[in-house]
Amino acid sequence: MSHSASIKICEIFGPTIQGEGSLIGQPTVFVRTGGCDYHCRWCDTPYAVDSRFRDTWTDMSAEKILEQVERLSGGQPMMISLSGGNPALQPLEGLIPLGRDAGYRFAMETQGSIVKPWFSCLEVLTLSPKPPSSGMKTDWKKLQECVDAAGAAAVSLKLVVLDEADYQFARQAAARFPQLPIFLQPCNMSADVNVDGSQASLEQLRWLVARVLADGWYAARVLPQLHVLLWSNKRGR
Repeated sequence: MSHSASIKICEIFGPTIQGEGSLIGQPTVFVRTGGCDYHCRWCDTPYAVDSRFRDTWTDMSAEKILEQVERLSGGQPMMISLSGGNPALQPLEGLIPLGRDAGYRFAMETQGSIVKPWFSCLEVLTLSPKPPSSGMKTDWKKLQECVDAAGAAAVSLKLVVLDEADYQFARQAAARFPQLPIFLQPCNMSADVNVDGSQASLEQLRWLVARVLADGWYAARVLPQLHVLLWSNKRGR
């Protein structure tokens, strides 16, 4: 298989810990791709989404990406988290088998708006449909296609919750996909690296915990954005 397809990369960093979702706390190297088909109002990674930052993205081959990951991890195989933007936009079908042959494992988060057959090559697929506060609209049929494409990968839902409308959206998502674990997290309202978002995140988390418990929604798992609590909005964390 040729691995020469060019992949738009915003940044590669780590090892650090995964800050959210089913793998929270797990050491990982992040491969953040550039470009997104969504423009959420509260996006906390505009540098990976907005086309005005495209000059900061680098076209890399799968081999070059893996070389950088191996340098960062000291050649020790670990989890690679594919994020963005929307990493499903990129031709990652060459990178994943290349990395797996070297002992690495792959997790990816996407909003579920684009389906790719290589989803089945992932160990972990996190689907994060965007709630009303984002200003985006979810295509539930497309999200189901993503679940189907994942094959044996461990699939879960991760929902950002800002307010009551978002909470009801999360309940709707859970009802549509009762077979999937669902993780809820507070919304990070700032992408400013100079703003300490930890206190606001904690306050939002307290509200979300109280809301879930008052509703008796015991199947949901409420988690912080751990990286925001630890490092606020700093990049590369």
